[in-house]
Amino acid sequence: MHILLPPSEKKATEGDGPPLDLASLSFPGLTPARRRVLAALAKACRGADAAEVLGLPPGQAGEALARNRALRKAPTLPAARLYTGVLYDNLDLPDLDAEAAARQIIVFSGLWGALRLTDRVPPYRLSMGVSLPPGGGLGASWRPAMRKALRLDDDLVVDMRSGPYASVWKAPGPAVSVRVFRERLAGGVAKRTVVSHMAKATRGRIAHDLIKAGAAPRTPEDLVKAVAGLGHTVELNGANLDVILHD
Repeated sequence: MHILLPPSEKKATEGDGPPLDLASLSFPGLTPARRRVLAALAKACRGADAAEVLGLPPGQAGEALARNRALRKAPTLPAARLYTGVLYDNLDLPDLDAEAAARQIIVFSGLWGALRLTDRVPPYRLSMGVSLPPGGGLGASWRPAMRKALRLDDDLVVDMRSGPYASVWKAPGPAVSVRVFRERLAGGVAKRTVVSHMAKATRGRIAHDLIKAGAAPRTPEDLVKAVAGLGHTVELNGANLDVILHD
């Protein structure tokens, strides 16, 4: 089983290790694309409209641009410590077997393409929805490289990525996307609505619970049984694992 995660906008602010070494990162087939995106980001960050190009809020632009300009020399830290925020708080990596988590989790990134938790990179700011001159949208830039570099055999893929990150790579084998709904009774009728903030927390908890339990589902049906057995209310709807939250 492989669990695919988005990055988080919230990140650690400082690394404590050696500078970036692209050759040391997982999925070495992505190295040429990583070099191109790094170069395009460096150029964009020198422009007067850098904050606008990167979609940075005024209060965060200065700090984010400074980090991006220092990427080649800045201290690094493992992806396991870099990404924070709601999903990663609920993933609770310190409570998991580090080897199992590193083997099963892949984090998608606008700057690095895809990372294992052990990969060391510096703090950065670049979302997959950004368009960087001259290559344009990052999603389109990453897709060809990702198709060639990411080969996950026939293991089940549990996809917890958000839209822009999910669009850059589709699993060729068995895969299930995790959706989260809240169910409420209205006039005696159960109605479901999509949730956003709690969806991140729920995906993090499910990923944590699966790895903690040593679950090894091979099919979507196996996954439903595993997640339900861990105390979650779930349904399999086509290629989607729907998690139902109740008030």
